Amino acid sequence: MTPDAHRPPQPAVKGSLSGPEDGKNPDLLLAEPDADLAAKALAGFEGAGIRTVVCHDGAEALLQVGACHPRAVLLGAPLPVVSASRVTELIARLHPVPVLVGAGPEGAAEATAAVAAGAIAFVARPYRTGEIVPLLMSGGRDDDSDAPPLVVGDIELDPAGFHVYVRGRSLQFPVREFMLLRYLMENASRVVSRAELTRALWGTDSLESNTLSVHIRRVRGRLREDGESCCTIDAIRGMGYRLECGSSCAEGARAEPSTTPTPTA
Repeated sequence: MTPDAHRPPQPAVKGSLSGPEDGKNPDLLLAEPDADLAAKALAGFEGAGIRTVVCHDGAEALLQVGACHPRAVLLGAPLPVVSASRVTELIARLHPVPVLVGAGPEGAAEATAAVAAGAIAFVARPYRTGEIVPLLMSGGRDDDSDAPPLVVGDIELDPAGFHVYVRGRSLQFPVREFMLLRYLMENASRVVSRAELTRALWGTDSLESNTLSVHIRRVRGRLREDGESCCTIDAIRGMGYRLECGSSCAEGARAEPSTTPTPTA
């Protein structure tokens, strides 16, 4: 048996080194240490029209995120060299994009740590591409690059640039909180159930009871305390959450004077 027998097919190796040949940003960076799993997942994703780059450890994943600027990342756990949780943390800090983590029983602890660090979903490994593709679609692909900013009340969210502004003031959001705010803005004035939010943002129906509440509280705090927004995220008992911004809120935002400091001599 030759050394190449344990490597994924050539397209996966080529992709991990140079990215898609059309020069566009890949839809997905897959960091999977098992060559066979990587090859099977690659075939599934590309069959679904998802341009995929493959690498095999955490250090290479960080290099490829900086070089290829993928629209999403899927990390297989346990991940060699740099752990999935550390990769997730660094991606959130250096190049915020949605991160998913895949694991079986042997990688569950590392995957749980990655979710705590900001991964948007914990999926099964070996991968079931049919379950992952909808998460990638909702997490942002081609249409995000041209997506216009969302404006609700005095909040403006830029999906392509990963920016949030309240009355012209820039606010910093971790990936999961950014996606939570985006989902609520896309469904403004509608009650969104807890189950809908956990499926859309975590890709699961089973979530620790206080996890969503904690993230809602953080988003609410950033809007209210850091941005002084007049929009509210209301908890509707027994139903879910609703982002509410009255017409006076938008009018107040338009009337808000510029906060750009005037240069001094």
